[in-house]
Amino acid sequence: MAKFHSIKVADIYKETKDCTVISFEIPDDLKSEFQFKQGQHLTLRTMIDGNEVRRSYSLCSSPIENKWNVAVKKINEGLFSTFVNEKLRKGDVLDVMAPNGTFFTEIDPKKAKNYIAFAAGSGITPILSIIKTHLALEPESTFKLFYLNRTVKSIVFKEEIEQLKNVYFNRFEIFHFLTKEHRPAELFNGRFSKEKMKVITDKLVDVSSIDACFICGPEEMIYLLRDELTEAGLAKDKIHYELFTSGISEADKQRISKIIEKKVEGTEVTIIDGGKEFHFVMGDDFDNILDGALAAGADLPFACKGGVCSTCRCQVVEGTAEMKLNYSLEEEELAKNYILSCQAVPTSKKVVVDFGI
Repeated sequence: MAKFHSIKVADIYKETKDCTVISFEIPDDLKSEFQFKQGQHLTLRTMIDGNEVRRSYSLCSSPIENKWNVAVKKINEGLFSTFVNEKLRKGDVLDVMAPNGTFFTEIDPKKAKNYIAFAAGSGITPILSIIKTHLALEPESTFKLFYLNRTVKSIVFKEEIEQLKNVYFNRFEIFHFLTKEHRPAELFNGRFSKEKMKVITDKLVDVSSIDACFICGPEEMIYLLRDELTEAGLAKDKIHYELFTSGISEADKQRISKIIEKKVEGTEVTIIDGGKEFHFVMGDDFDNILDGALAAGADLPFACKGGVCSTCRCQVVEGTAEMKLNYSLEEEELAKNYILSCQAVPTSKKVVVDFGI
């Protein structure tokens, strides 16, 4: 069941010209339910022009701060982001789902670990939460952040990052990359590239000492960095990434078309959620389990419907289904038959999925 709570906006302010930070006032009786891990996100819901709109935004605050803050960057023609940046006010109420997401590694105060992170623009939001938490709770660990923006003025959380650098001056390093302003060192001009990654892995990072890498940004950047870091010797299971947007390539479109052709007509679907079962038959108008279930009257958690946020994650316990896209589930989750219901095409006559696992 999609469990939302009506939460008041405690504060709202502009971090940059086109990025707004929302602070939520979580009631005492909900604080245990809203406890979160660094790097997780909140799913927000509201009515805009008579239509229900949902979006997921990463928490930029740390669990140790007892704050629930998200940053929303305005995007062109972005319905929810425009609403937040232009109309939302302190004291307003939004529907908020409890924190979710797997973009984190566990804290271990007894170990000295070395972390690196790459972020682009508003992709800094979960990265900031991760950095603050690990530096505070792992007193011997180090962090290096490589942060890409257009200009100095567009750097989200610039002051807070500089403060962290001052507090953890011998454990935290920040490298700013700009695309619209010139830097004295050529390395820091422009986007990440194979050539830049070669310099970074040769001169700035000892790959053999890295315990975990976090990447948040657009798909093209993430896959470039992943491949170059892997080529440099960093194990794939140490690389964790999260997309904040997704685009469908021509290759994806062709693969999606082939998967949809495998859809079994009239599949009997059983949804298990909170110990209760919901049964329906997939209609011809829907190619994924989530849309079919919603049309049949089910109340399920979802946000982006683009295979990015993992809010609609569930586990196939009987039958089969193939995903059109997957930008969030990792290999170990796939091995346990987890799927994104918004992308899952049923490929057997009967499918049972559990949202409570």
